Amino acid sequence: MKLFKKYWFHIVTATAFLLLAFFMFIYNDYIKVKQNTILTDKYKQTAENMRSRIASLLLLKEKSTLAVALSLASNESLKEHILKEKVPKKYYEELIQRYKKNTLYQNIWIQVMNKEGISLYRSWTENKGDNLFKIRREISTVKKEQTVSYAISVGRYDFSIKAMIPVFHQGEFIGLIEIVSHFNSIAKVLKSEEIGSVVLAEKEQTKHLTHPFTKMFLKEYYIANFAAPKKLCDILLKYGIENFFNKEYVIKDNYFIVDYKLKDITGKTIGHYLAFKKLDFIQSNDLKHFQFRWIVLTLLFLMSVAGVINIAMFYRMRQQKIYYKNIIDSSHNIILVNDKKSILEANRTFFKYFTQYKTLDAFRRENRCICNFFVTEEGYLDKGNEVYSWLDAVLDSSEQTHKVKMNIEEKIYYFLINVALISEDNNHYSVIFSDITKEEIYKNELEKINTKDTLTNIYNRRYYENQIEIEMKNAKRYHYDLSVVMIDIDFFKKINDEHGHSVGDEVLVHSAELMQNSLRKGDAVCRIGGEEFIIILPHTKREDAQKIAEKLRVLIANDREVLPVTMSFGVAQYISGEEKDYLYKRVDKALYKAKENGRNRVEIG
Repeated sequence: MKLFKKYWFHIVTATAFLLLAFFMFIYNDYIKVKQNTILTDKYKQTAENMRSRIASLLLLKEKSTLAVALSLASNESLKEHILKEKVPKKYYEELIQRYKKNTLYQNIWIQVMNKEGISLYRSWTENKGDNLFKIRREISTVKKEQTVSYAISVGRYDFSIKAMIPVFHQGEFIGLIEIVSHFNSIAKVLKSEEIGSVVLAEKEQTKHLTHPFTKMFLKEYYIANFAAPKKLCDILLKYGIENFFNKEYVIKDNYFIVDYKLKDITGKTIGHYLAFKKLDFIQSNDLKHFQFRWIVLTLLFLMSVAGVINIAMFYRMRQQKIYYKNIIDSSHNIILVNDKKSILEANRTFFKYFTQYKTLDAFRRENRCICNFFVTEEGYLDKGNEVYSWLDAVLDSSEQTHKVKMNIEEKIYYFLINVALISEDNNHYSVIFSDITKEEIYKNELEKINTKDTLTNIYNRRYYENQIEIEMKNAKRYHYDLSVVMIDIDFFKKINDEHGHSVGDEVLVHSAELMQNSLRKGDAVCRIGGEEFIIILPHTKREDAQKIAEKLRVLIANDREVLPVTMSFGVAQYISGEEKDYLYKRVDKALYKAKENGRNRVEIG
C-alpha cells in the first residue's frame, strides 16, 4: 500500500497509456474510415467551388465582352464605315489601344461585317471579304432574329469568347459588330488564386482552325490560352488527355484536377477548361478538427483517470489558441478583434497592407481606429462622426453589403466588411476586411465604358437618363435649384456634306472639349444624339444657366481651331415634382425656339 501511494502517479500514468493504446487500436479503423469520408467530401466541395469559380469568371467575361460590343454598336462612325464598306484600320487600332490602356482587356479583337455577312475588317489579320454566313450559324441567327448574341465558339482563328451585335441605321439593319476576347485573363485571375489552367478545344473542333492563333497543340487538341504551363500539359500527356474529361475530379502527381465543359450556344461541348490545384493548398479544417477532437477527448478521458485533468485542460486551451491563431494568420483577408475602443488583435495579413508598422502596438500609438484610412465617397462606408460609429452601422444593417475605400500608404484599396460578435461579455467583435480591389476597379472601368461616348469621351445619353433622375430627386429632397441646357450645332449636316464626316467628328470632339473645360466640376456634359448635347447644372437657377449658355455660345462662335461653327441653346429649370420627360420636352422646345429665331442664340423654356 505504501508503495502504491509513493508511485501512484506513475502507476496511473502507465495504466493511462495502456488504455490509450487499447483505445487507439479499437478506434483506428473507425478513424481511417472517417478521415477518408471527410477528405472525399472536401474534394467534392473543392471541385464544385473550382467549377463555380470558372463559371462565374466566364459569365463575367461574356457579359463584359457584350458590353463593349453594345457600346460600339451605337457609334455613328461605325455605321458610316459599314455603309461605305470602308473601314479605317487606324481608327480601330487606336480604339483597341484605349481599351488595353483603360480596361482589363489586353487582347481584344474587333470584326466588322456588312448585312450580307461579308467580313469588312478584322483587327487580328489582314484577311477580309469572306462570307461568314456560310461558315458560322450564329451570325445568320443574329441577322435573322436581329438580337444580341454571346457565346464560346471555335472559328478559323481561335477558340474564344465572342459577342455579336446587329447594327442599325435609321431603323434598318446594315451589318454586325463582333468583339472577340480570350481565356488568358481568366487564367491569370485563377493563377492568382493558386489555380493553373489549360484550355483545350475538342478534336472535332480543331479542324475548323485554319489559322490557329496560339499555334499550340496537345496531340489533336488545340490549346487556347497562351500561358498554359508546360508542366500541366505534360501531366495531361502522361496520363492520357481523355482520362481527365467528364470526371468529378482527378488526382495526379500531387495535383487536384477539375474538368469544366465549355459549351457553344446550342449547349454542345466544344472544349474543356482543365483547372489544376496543388493538393497542398486543399486543406481540410474538418479533418484537422476531427483528428484534434479525438486526440483531445482521448487525452481528457485518460488524464481524468490519472487525476490530472486540470493540466490537460491547460494544454488543450493553449493548443487551441495556437491552432486558431494559425488559422486566422493563414487567411488572405485582414482579420481584427476590437472592443469598440481599440484594436485588440490583428492577423499577419493586416501587416502586409500596413507595412510601415511592425507591431500592433506601433499602429495603436498613431491610430485609435483603422477608420483613419477610410476614404469618404458615395457608395462606400463612411467612418462616421465617432470613432467606431461605422462598426455600429455595419452591425445595425448586417443583411446589407458594406464596402469601404481605403488609402493605405498612398495606395487605394477596396474591401468588403463583415462584423460578428464573438464575446458578448467582453464586447469583443471580429472584423473581416476582404480585398475586392481588382473587382471594384474592373467594375468602375466597365461603368465608365458604358457611360462615356466613344467619340467625344464625354458622358452619353445613358448617363444623362440615370443622372438626371438622381439630380431631380436630390433637388426635390434638399430644395436646391437644378437647370439643364440643350445644345445643337447649327447646320451640322452641311459640315459633313462639304468637309466629310471625319471633319464633322473633329468638330464634335473639339466642341465637347471646349464645353467640358468651361464648366464646373459638378456639371455634366452629355452627348445625346449626333450633334446634340445636354448639360446638367446642379445648384443653378434658370437665369444663371442662361448666362452659362450665353458664355458657351460666344466661346464656340469665336473659336476657329477646326471650323467656324455656331450653336443654338435651350435652357430650362427643373420644377419640383415634374417628370424627367416633361423637363426634357421643355428644354427641347426652348432649343427649337432658338433655331426658329435664327440660330446661334439662347432661348429659355
